[in-house]
Amino acid sequence: MPDPRRTLQDLLRGRNRRPAEDAMVRAVLDAASPGIALLDAEDRLLTWNAEFAGLCGPLLPPRPGLPIAALMAAEGKEAALTALATGQRVAIAMASEGSPRLEMEHRRLPSPERGAVLRLSRIAARPAEQQAGAARLQAVGALAGGIAHDFNNLLTAIAGSAEAALSRAPAGEGAAELRQVLESAGRGAALVKQLLAFARQQALRPRVVDLNIAVSAMGELLRRLLGSRVRLSIALEEPSRRVRMDPTQLDQVIMNLALNARDAMPEGGSLRIATGHAVVLSPETIGTETLPAGRYAMLEVADSGAGIPPEVLPRIFDPFFTTKREQGGTGLGLSTVHGIVRQSGGFIAVDSRRGEGTRFRIWMPRHEGPADPVVPTAMVAPPVAAPAPPAPEPLPGGPAVLLVEDEVPLLRLAERALRRAGFEVISAGCAEEALEMLEKVESMPLALVSDVVMPGVDGLELAARLRDRWPTLPVLLVSGYAEAALGRDLAAERIRLLAKPYSLGALVTELKGILPEGAVKVS
Repeated sequence: MPDPRRTLQDLLRGRNRRPAEDAMVRAVLDAASPGIALLDAEDRLLTWNAEFAGLCGPLLPPRPGLPIAALMAAEGKEAALTALATGQRVAIAMASEGSPRLEMEHRRLPSPERGAVLRLSRIAARPAEQQAGAARLQAVGALAGGIAHDFNNLLTAIAGSAEAALSRAPAGEGAAELRQVLESAGRGAALVKQLLAFARQQALRPRVVDLNIAVSAMGELLRRLLGSRVRLSIALEEPSRRVRMDPTQLDQVIMNLALNARDAMPEGGSLRIATGHAVVLSPETIGTETLPAGRYAMLEVADSGAGIPPEVLPRIFDPFFTTKREQGGTGLGLSTVHGIVRQSGGFIAVDSRRGEGTRFRIWMPRHEGPADPVVPTAMVAPPVAAPAPPAPEPLPGGPAVLLVEDEVPLLRLAERALRRAGFEVISAGCAEEALEMLEKVESMPLALVSDVVMPGVDGLELAARLRDRWPTLPVLLVSGYAEAALGRDLAAERIRLLAKPYSLGALVTELKGILPEGAVKVS
């Protein structure tokens, strides 16, 4: 039996060499199906099997003493080496031109001075129809995100106008119709939110969530919604796993899948919600996407309904695709689920047979740390315009709010709302106009309120330029896109984001929230 105190170098470089041990190591390497190499303590090649040499490519074959970094193409090399050092599996390009992208995994032996094992394997190519499906969803997602942005602008103008009119005649003629307009705008806002969920551009507030606790908390609510004809069973695997996800969005995923299952069982049936875990050793193809290797928490929702027809199954995550149009279906329930799961870093797959039911499985990356404190969440109705807060006292002769918005109706509505709230306002239709207006102004504006997406200089760039001049300038940005879609950590930059569509009351409230204490006195 080999001496465990001997290092790989001892075995493979001839120190105290024993032929039987050499033969055993070589036999293990040659029998391994992926490409395997043994490394010394400095991550240099010691020995390898034939598949490893083939994957490295002909232009840079492996040789003893070659650092593993030399095998990789320059692009993405530093990030890959950092990921490998933390035990992650990474996709890399090899230095040999024409070599395929490969998955690499690096595992230290129990004692670091004894070296490591390096594993190379091919990334499985997806069938053409799966690639086409993924491309279709990506294109529709980009379109949905753009449509959502434009609709948010329209809804803000509609709701703002109705809110302003209602504030002038809260109980007068036409008040009921104005309230109906506000409620319809709220339902439109909820629809846009679903579009943003599918496009993976919604605002998320992720926390570390105990999956079992989250599913259990939904149980009683689901039983009431499913009715007496549907038997709900919940199977929770112990120990529970934790995921990092917005808990409200997790509730929405469970709710949408459960209600979808209920609709598939009009005569009644059974619904099973289960938690579990999975360890994926190599990339697996699920649906139109590839599930990377890793450790996952799993959520499964299975029903005993009629099942999904094979010709329908590839399209169930497409937005606006529904087989229940006459029953009022919008076709956004499952596309919303798909968007939430993918934006949260997870994956979803479905399998179904006619007459046997449907099963949805969700893989979420496991979080090894403790769960955050539980904060009660509730499923809320579509948002409606909030009542305007008490108006602050006017600021006689004080600094003005700089308001920048390229949509003229929104600019006029916001300007009137801020003036009615007692603020002095300087308005501009674009960032360039605002910068020109401030060229000869020495005093800092009270605050900047600006749209993000504008022709030319956008709101983020405008805020940066003004902050160069006045570092303490309070900034409130409004946008139809979520913060994640902007690619910036706005909280770290001391910038508040107000999502469109917003009510005029919310605009005033958010502005007051970024002003220094004492800047506005409320009567």
